[in-house]
Amino acid sequence: MSRSVLHVGRGAGLVMALLMVVAGGEATTTHAQPATEPQSAREYIQAAVADTINAAPYAGALWGIEVTNLETGERLFGHNPKHLFAPASNTKLLTAAAALRRLGPSYRYETGLYVDGPVRNGVLHGNLIVRGSGDPTLGGHEQRNDPTTVFRDWADSLKAAGITRIEGDILGDDDPFSDVPLGDGWSWNDVPYSYAAEINGLVFNTNAIDLEVRGRRAGMPAQVTWSPFETDFVRVRNQSQTVPRDSASDEDYERPFSENTFTVRSQIYPNEIQEETLSITEPTAYFTHVLRAVLLREGISVEGRGVDVDETPIKPRYRADSVRRIGTYRSPPLRNVVQTMNHESQNLYAEQLLRTLAVVEPPDTTADDLTEGSAELGALAVRTELSEVGIDTSRVRVVDGSGLSRKNYVRPRAMSRLLTHMWGEAPSDRSTAFYDSLPVGGREGTLEYRFRGGPAAGGEVRAKTGTLTGASALSGYVNTARDTPLAFVLFCNHHLADADDVRAAQDAIVNALAELPL
Repeated sequence: MSRSVLHVGRGAGLVMALLMVVAGGEATTTHAQPATEPQSAREYIQAAVADTINAAPYAGALWGIEVTNLETGERLFGHNPKHLFAPASNTKLLTAAAALRRLGPSYRYETGLYVDGPVRNGVLHGNLIVRGSGDPTLGGHEQRNDPTTVFRDWADSLKAAGITRIEGDILGDDDPFSDVPLGDGWSWNDVPYSYAAEINGLVFNTNAIDLEVRGRRAGMPAQVTWSPFETDFVRVRNQSQTVPRDSASDEDYERPFSENTFTVRSQIYPNEIQEETLSITEPTAYFTHVLRAVLLREGISVEGRGVDVDETPIKPRYRADSVRRIGTYRSPPLRNVVQTMNHESQNLYAEQLLRTLAVVEPPDTTADDLTEGSAELGALAVRTELSEVGIDTSRVRVVDGSGLSRKNYVRPRAMSRLLTHMWGEAPSDRSTAFYDSLPVGGREGTLEYRFRGGPAAGGEVRAKTGTLTGASALSGYVNTARDTPLAFVLFCNHHLADADDVRAAQDAIVNALAELPL
C-alpha cells in the first residue's frame, strides 16, 4: 500500500474511541470523546493516553510518547518525550534509515566464488575460495524453500568451468567484518536461539539450523530432524520425551558457548510438531562445510576440507592472475533486505547492515578503536546520519543494529524526528523503501495478529514493534479519521506487566489516534 492511500474506513456515526485495557484479569472499557479543534484534539489524546497507561498493570512503568501531525509538523502530544528509553527492536528503524540514506535502496551485496589454481582434465589443482561481503540473505528468508539454492548454482558454475574435482580446500573469507560474533550487551540467555545468531562476514541460512521435533507414542523419545539435510556440522542429542495429552508440554533446547552440540529436552504430545531455528557457532566453517556437502551431492568431488581462511597460511590475492572468479551471488536490493529486517524483526539482518556501514562508505574518524567492519564504526555511521536529519545525537546511544542490547538509548523526540524526516523530507526512493519496510497492521510480519479490530483495523497502520523483557516499543504511521497522517512513538520501559498487556495498551492508543477527526 502506498502512503497516499493510508486510510481508516469508518461509519459516519462512529464518534468515540474504544480502549480496551486488561486490568486484574478483567477488561476495562474507557471512552474519550473525539474533538474537532487542534487544542481539544490534544486534550483528547491526553485523555486516551491517561486512561490507558495509568491502568493497574503498568504501575511503576515509564512511558515515553510523542505524536506528530505530518502535514503541519505540529507536535500533537508528548509524554516524557525527552527521556531516554531502551527502544528494543525499534533500533532497527535507526539502522534502516541510516543504511537507506548511506547506501541507497538499490545497493546489493556481492559474494564471489574464486579458484586459485589451474584446471587440468577436470581437476582444480588449488583451492575454491568464497569471498564474503557480509550478505545476510544467502540461504536466508528469500530462499527458505531451499537454502542451498545458491550453492547448487555454484556447482553448475564449476561444471561450466570444466571442474568436476577440487584437489584443495574450500576456503571461506569473512574478513570484511571484525571477528566479534555477538553484540555488545547481549544476554547469554539468548544462546542458542536464532534471534541471537552470530554476526559474520559470511552468512548461510542466517547462521542457524532449522530443527523439527515430532511427537510419537507417549513414553517414547520424539523424532528429531534438522535442515539443511541433517548436516553433520552439528551434533544433536535427543533427550526429548513424548508425553500424554493430559501432561504439560514444553520446548527445551541447549547449546553451550563455542560448541555446535545441541541438546533437545522438549516434552511433546503424540503427533505434535515443534519447530525451532537454532543458532550455530563458527559461521564461516558452517558455510564452507555445507557448501562442500552440496558440491559432493552435485557430483563434484572435493579432496580437502571446508575451512576458515584465517586458519590457513593462505591470504588470497584476488587481483593476482592465478586467482579467477567463476561465480557470483548478488543479494536482493537493500530495499528488500530492509523490508525483511523490519517485517520479521530479523536481528541478524540488522547486525549485518550495521557492520556493512563500517565497510562501505564508513564515516571519517581518527579514533584508533573504530576499526573497519566493527559495530562501533557502524554505530558512528548511524549517529552521523541521525545528526544530518536534525537529531541531537549527544542524547542517542547506539551499540548494535537490532536492539537486542539494553545499552541502546533513544528519546521519543528523536525517533519522532526520524519518522518525520523519512516520511516527507527524504528522497522519494528512500522514503518509500523505509515506509514499505514497516509491517502492516493485521496483515503481515510482527503486526499480523494486531490491529484486527478497531478504527486502525484493515491494514491501515504501519509500524515497527520492539520487545525485550520489561521493554516494549511501537513506532510508525497511522491516519486520522480525516486522513491526516500522524507519526507516533510509544515506548514503555521498566514494566512488570505481561507483554501482551503492554501491546494492548499501545494498540488502544493507536486506535484512538485513528479515531481522531483531525
